[in-house]
Amino acid sequence: MGRMEFSLQPRLEQRLKMAPQIIQSIEILQLPLLALLERIQQEQLENPLLETEDAPDPEAAPAPAPLTRAEEAELRDDFRRVRAIEEDYHDYFRQSGPRSASDREDDRDEKMEAIQNAPNRRPSLRDHLNEQVRFLDMPPRRREICEAIINNLDRDGRLPFAIEEIAESLDRPATSEEARQALGIVQSLDPPGIAARDLTECLLLQLDRSHPDFPLEREIVVHHLADIQANRFLKIARDTGASIEDVKRAVGAICMLHPAPGRLYDNEIIPTISPDVYVEWAEDHYEVRLDDAALPRLRINAEYRDLMSSQDTEPGTRQFLHKKMESARWLIDSIIQRRKTLLKVASEIVRAQQEFLDRGIAALKPLKMQEIADAVGIHVATVSRAIRHKYMQTPRGLFPMKFFFTGGTQSAQGDVESWDAVRQRISDLVAAEDKSAPLSDDDIVKRLAEDGITIARRTVTKYRKALRIPSSRQRRSY
Repeated sequence: MGRMEFSLQPRLEQRLKMAPQIIQSIEILQLPLLALLERIQQEQLENPLLETEDAPDPEAAPAPAPLTRAEEAELRDDFRRVRAIEEDYHDYFRQSGPRSASDREDDRDEKMEAIQNAPNRRPSLRDHLNEQVRFLDMPPRRREICEAIINNLDRDGRLPFAIEEIAESLDRPATSEEARQALGIVQSLDPPGIAARDLTECLLLQLDRSHPDFPLEREIVVHHLADIQANRFLKIARDTGASIEDVKRAVGAICMLHPAPGRLYDNEIIPTISPDVYVEWAEDHYEVRLDDAALPRLRINAEYRDLMSSQDTEPGTRQFLHKKMESARWLIDSIIQRRKTLLKVASEIVRAQQEFLDRGIAALKPLKMQEIADAVGIHVATVSRAIRHKYMQTPRGLFPMKFFFTGGTQSAQGDVESWDAVRQRISDLVAAEDKSAPLSDDDIVKRLAEDGITIARRTVTKYRKALRIPSSRQRRSY
């Protein structure tokens, strides 16, 4: 039986390990403006040495006199308390005792002010429907079933479950007749088309029975929704016996209906976009600037800095101050470096895409991040981080900065067209076509070839679908 032995042997190897400061600098670089503001606020809460530099006020009081020894001693005591809070948060609050009534009153005032300044929340679909049900004169049992139906509606306002399932799910199951009566009440509420089981029922609930074209509209909804989508108006006219003009008028009325009425009360929060870069025309050139006014000017608290350099400061306190000061300096340096890098990258993008700013999307050039990296003298990964989740406000509109980086194809004249410019040409061709004889994808290929752009038909089809342009059959006007 062999023996098991252990031995220690030195081994030399190289490992790449990034310093925390470098990691922080990378994180700061790729943060968009709003996220950077939140990061700064969080850092200010955690670091007492980091403060906002206010603009000088000409009418402000003169600078205070230097601190006396007694005041310096009091400042050191204050700092010890701050350190105690950071080192032992829970113990501090247990020892601090109950707050006074005036403190609680101040908290209530701040909370009330925050509530008053908060934007009003739009009523949800369920709120809107339940409010209507509460005003209807009906027995409590029927109201209970109506509310159960409302609570089972999906985001589109449809009822995805069988009415019998909802009836059986109640604490006291309802009969099928009771459930159908309650469903009829819910379907009569605003907005029209609510609580439908499918698209056909949703549209039928919205049709105006008093309208003279109601029978034709109803027949088209029940039997010819697929024909509407395929633009087969002649087939609809043959099947219904109506004239093409009556069919067009009826289809026009149907297209005005809402296929998902629940979306009218959608409370989905749309994220706010705040541009990091602004491009403006200044007499004879495009001027690039950052939104510096939105960022607070940060600095190191002078009192704590003096306290750290004082000979009377305890070693533990000085060590704590040094740690916090280094953290504050790295944050400030990272923000400064972010500004320089973003400004250089944005300026180079504007220089490379000036024709786009002059003429529009048809003049957008193919551009690679490596080209910007070479021009600025930084790594391509830094360019990628600098433009990530950031937007540029230009005279042509608001664009994500990654929009300006795109591939392309070479024309017969040797010019390079970006894919976005090609898509724009397709959109322009469709917009200018004769709607009674719309261009097929093969026709578009030929028109582009006349302009010197060679592109496959399947690529035209892909771009047309990406632009949400229907096929030539669906675009035909009768």
